[in-house]
Amino acid sequence: MEALTPEEISRYKRHILLSEVGGAGQQRLKQARVMVIGAGGLGSPVLQYLAAAGVGTIGIVDDDHVSLSNLQRQVIHDSGTIGEMKTRSAADAIARLNPHVTVLSYEERFSAEMAERHLGGFDLLIDGSDNFDTRYAAADAAERARVPLVTGAVGRFDGSLTVLKPYEAGPDGLANPTYRDLFPSAPPPGLIPSCAEAGIIGALTGVIGTLMSMEAIKLITGIGEPLIGRLLLYDALSGRFDTVRYKRRAGSGV
Repeated sequence: MEALTPEEISRYKRHILLSEVGGAGQQRLKQARVMVIGAGGLGSPVLQYLAAAGVGTIGIVDDDHVSLSNLQRQVIHDSGTIGEMKTRSAADAIARLNPHVTVLSYEERFSAEMAERHLGGFDLLIDGSDNFDTRYAAADAAERARVPLVTGAVGRFDGSLTVLKPYEAGPDGLANPTYRDLFPSAPPPGLIPSCAEAGIIGALTGVIGTLMSMEAIKLITGIGEPLIGRLLLYDALSGRFDTVRYKRRAGSGV
């Protein structure tokens, strides 16, 4: 692995002091290549914390522009970037935060075709999208590419996240579950309103997005127990976290 420079050692000293991370873990972060779907409510804290943590290469997939109504929760952007592509606004913010990070921008929607072209060059996929079509496409693409997936979702005052590695077996020797083991099919169109229709508390995306970045750091450095086979639920109004376990269904998988 590429050695850390003196400036990087100083920058990441609080990581390196952790015996679970150390210099070797920080080097793994430096070598890591992470693709993030969405530079919005969830993507904003994910991108900020991964950049601050020293992830060496971050790919941002988003075809949208920054709008005024985004700023209540999409904190990587600001009033001066309204009208810009979210990929450009986020890349500029990352450059100010950590010049050691390389940003690759993909100004398009994530799809199976896009993943076929680009996902193979990454070690990890993080899905911060806001629609079921993209979530299923991300899960399928990550499974085919044998890339871990961190996926999260939010709505009004609650959120959830999980980690998927269905191409591997768990400690019990059984195959890890897929996204469809958790959500067999998408709900009918219009059943679940978007945040533009129902509203969303801005800080909620910070909570879930930060947890997603923590899962990514665990996967990259090999520390802790990722949320594989576990769905973490957060109710902001009650201040409560719950965990639901789920398993592989017979015949599931891409």
